[in-house]
Amino acid sequence: MRTIYCILLLSSLIACNSKKQADLIVYNATIYTVDSAFSAAEALVVKEGKIIATGKSADLLAQYEAKDKRDAQGKFIYPGLIDAHAHFFRYGTGLQSADLVGTTSWEEVIKKVEAFAAENPQGWITGRGWDQNDWVVKEFPTNEKLNQLFPDRPVILGRIDGHGAIANQRALDLAGVKPGTTLTGGTVEVKKGKLTGILIDNAIDLVRIKVPSPTTDQIKKGVLQAQANCFALGLTTVDDCGLDHEEITFIDSLHRSGDLKIRVYAMLSDAQKNYDFIFSKGKIKTDRLNVRAFKVYADGALGSRGACLLEPYTDRPDWKGFLLSNQAHFDSVASVLFKKDFQMCTHAIGDSANRTILNIYGKYLTGKNDLRWRIEHAQVINEHDFNLFGQYNIIPSVQPTHATSDMYWAGDRLGPQRVKGAYAFNDLLKQNGWIPLGTDFPVEDISPFKTFYAAVVRKDAKGWPAGGYQMENALSRQDALRGMTIWAARSNFEEKEKGSLEAGKMADFVILDRDLLKAPDTELLQVQVLSTWIQGEKVFER
Repeated sequence: MRTIYCILLLSSLIACNSKKQADLIVYNATIYTVDSAFSAAEALVVKEGKIIATGKSADLLAQYEAKDKRDAQGKFIYPGLIDAHAHFFRYGTGLQSADLVGTTSWEEVIKKVEAFAAENPQGWITGRGWDQNDWVVKEFPTNEKLNQLFPDRPVILGRIDGHGAIANQRALDLAGVKPGTTLTGGTVEVKKGKLTGILIDNAIDLVRIKVPSPTTDQIKKGVLQAQANCFALGLTTVDDCGLDHEEITFIDSLHRSGDLKIRVYAMLSDAQKNYDFIFSKGKIKTDRLNVRAFKVYADGALGSRGACLLEPYTDRPDWKGFLLSNQAHFDSVASVLFKKDFQMCTHAIGDSANRTILNIYGKYLTGKNDLRWRIEHAQVINEHDFNLFGQYNIIPSVQPTHATSDMYWAGDRLGPQRVKGAYAFNDLLKQNGWIPLGTDFPVEDISPFKTFYAAVVRKDAKGWPAGGYQMENALSRQDALRGMTIWAARSNFEEKEKGSLEAGKMADFVILDRDLLKAPDTELLQVQVLSTWIQGEKVFER
């Protein structure tokens, strides 16, 4: 009897020793690998931060042994979500300003600012997130009430899109802004000879440069809170669009200390100091940080009428908007970046701005290429210009929630015919066969599930409009998921290391409580992240 027992024990030990060793096995799941075949699996195996196998649970449990085994209990696993257009760093620092998102009137804004000022009794009062298009009175406010409440404290409150702001008289005085102040790519609003406090696009910087910079501790606190918020929503990589080199260096230091784990694809801002910095160093690439792109601004936003249009605004026949720099500047940037082999990513909203940038890109790209120059937003495209994206392999990087935020008033700005070329995600997808998706947070909500819902369903949270908004340009669920994973990775030249759950790629994945591919439309905004993993390390668990 003892002999039989020993033989069985020995056989068991041999079987265990014959298994391949791994660090983590997650099994009993529905896994969407988002590989080229969009194949499904039940389990994945991780070793040294990378996926080494996917397949059926029984097969992988028989082949591998791991110190950490996780039963997913039938839940749903996807590649770590990638936000292809966000403002991560500034979102973090902005968490320490007055939150004005969702306010329904100027009066509500004032109440929130008063509450913030009471809790923060010293220094500048800053805030962001108001949108006059959400108010009953859809006109820009004036700063009279701010002047009454805060005669001695400077105040600047940014509009939701970052392309407009209102400042009180104290802030305007400190910045030296007076009636008649003019500048390229911005406006200082004046009515009846008096400053209203409204600043559009480049005019905002006249005041913003006077705001004291936050301390290092404040920045670190904000960035780490931003990371926690991203992890709670399944984001493992963010494209941070428009940073100075000092901010990128700070991000790199937090990566190296181990405090910051989220991966960042950082685009440098269009400023000479940033060109000097990166051209002297060359492209930066670590497991967590990738710096090989520049963010340029062609125009402003549709909501503040700063978007540059080919024909006048339907609701303001004397106005077409404006470019933020002259065309020669955009051409010179394109020339330099082409020669240096850096990616050019340009914010373009209006059809005139998009045409300008498409033609300048085309001048240097000349035809089919794999340089992956991007147009960020690609929001309003003239019907004759869509083909330019495909002709020059220009990548439209879009944010679907802009469509569902703007759909209430976009037709008023653009008219019934021109609006058909706006938020045209499916038409843009057809040009190259792929399209990266982002949120543009904090301009829009940080949730990638709102991105997915807006791309596929094209309704607001209340289910309006009943048939969906311009549904001819909705994306399929598979394509929306690709846009948040493998296509977003591709837009960053990172598709060989992330964006799908395949052997050899980073073990970045998210476990959800519902199936994005099959859940009813009405449940998509209720999806919850159960856990988020980066490089096989759990960084969030509900």
